[in-house]
Amino acid sequence: MRVTPDALRQIRGGHPWVYDQAVLSTSHEGAPGDLAVVFDDKRRFAAIGLWDPGSPIRLKILHTGDPRTIDGEFWRSRLQASIERRRQLIDSADTDGYRLVHGENDGLPGFVVDRYADVMVVKLYTAAWIPHLAAMIDALVELLSPVSIVLRMARNVTGGPTHGLVEGAVIAGEPVGEITMFRENGLTFEARPKDGQKTGHFLDQRDNRAIVRGRCDGARVLDMFSCTGGFSVHAAAGGARSVLSVDISNHAVAAIRRNADHNGSSDAVARCRFVGRVGDAFAVMVDLADAGDRFDVVVVDPPSFAQRQASVPGALRAYARLTALALRITEPGGLLVQASCSSRIDAETFHQVVQGTAADNGIDLDVIRRTAHPLDHPIGFPEGAYLKAVFARVLH
Repeated sequence: MRVTPDALRQIRGGHPWVYDQAVLSTSHEGAPGDLAVVFDDKRRFAAIGLWDPGSPIRLKILHTGDPRTIDGEFWRSRLQASIERRRQLIDSADTDGYRLVHGENDGLPGFVVDRYADVMVVKLYTAAWIPHLAAMIDALVELLSPVSIVLRMARNVTGGPTHGLVEGAVIAGEPVGEITMFRENGLTFEARPKDGQKTGHFLDQRDNRAIVRGRCDGARVLDMFSCTGGFSVHAAAGGARSVLSVDISNHAVAAIRRNADHNGSSDAVARCRFVGRVGDAFAVMVDLADAGDRFDVVVVDPPSFAQRQASVPGALRAYARLTALALRITEPGGLLVQASCSSRIDAETFHQVVQGTAADNGIDLDVIRRTAHPLDHPIGFPEGAYLKAVFARVLH
């Protein structure tokens, strides 16, 4: 196949995507998962990737440079390289929940593997992986010997032909229950590999949760968009005297109490007063501010507000509004932790919004730390950078 000069330059620069409008010609129609070779104008090999005719990202690049055969050994070597990048986590005694393969950023576009103790969850973000799934599973079993592997598929995959594959099915090893227990920073949490959000838990905030844990001794903590309580339980383990966890999901708030109970052997967690509240985050923050409630630590970790480029202006307004509300309910000298998980909003813009909103409200922020991706979520191309967070003292 031939692509535009701009697309060819991006491919040679390491970008893993070729969009449909960049494809100039192909030798034939092609099916999802076919291997497509990109040639330059002189018919020289440029790259090979997975063809995805149902996606705007028409080609997912696997390899550039000299020609290479894509076979079982290729998949195995890619997985082995991903494993070695995470050796520090794999060898950890207190964490056995982490991302093993981070899609494009590990050279396997649209293919994600998360591990929860002895259970692995493979998530496909493109149907192009379906023809290669058996080979990938064989390689995972050979390299890591998991007890079970669960299959998850994005909506764009389940909406088309899945060739008998079933969302949430165990595709290798032993049956898996609804809940799988794993450890993060020495604490115990439950994941729902077969039907939970993403692959059953949000693993990318592990390092930020550890930082919060170290700054909560004796604190009143507010955990907004708390999901199943990752930040809440870490805050309690760090000595928080109380935690108010707010999420719009009844099921998520119920899981916080269970995750607290899983860590009841910790004196600090046992002493902490947990309160769960179901509701819209913006409305709850307004209620708290109007009631004069103040917290020593406020964590604001919302979902992505910018799923499309057209959503970016609205997302920036939402981040600004969250900052303004959070500042109203943070004690003078208290800690604000605010995060963004949208790749369409770069880190500098996000930090400018947070600090600019504080300035507009006559409040100084003493930025203690800015963080980005953890070890198991490497950044391999610009769009792969999505997570950013700020830890700041609020100086009224």
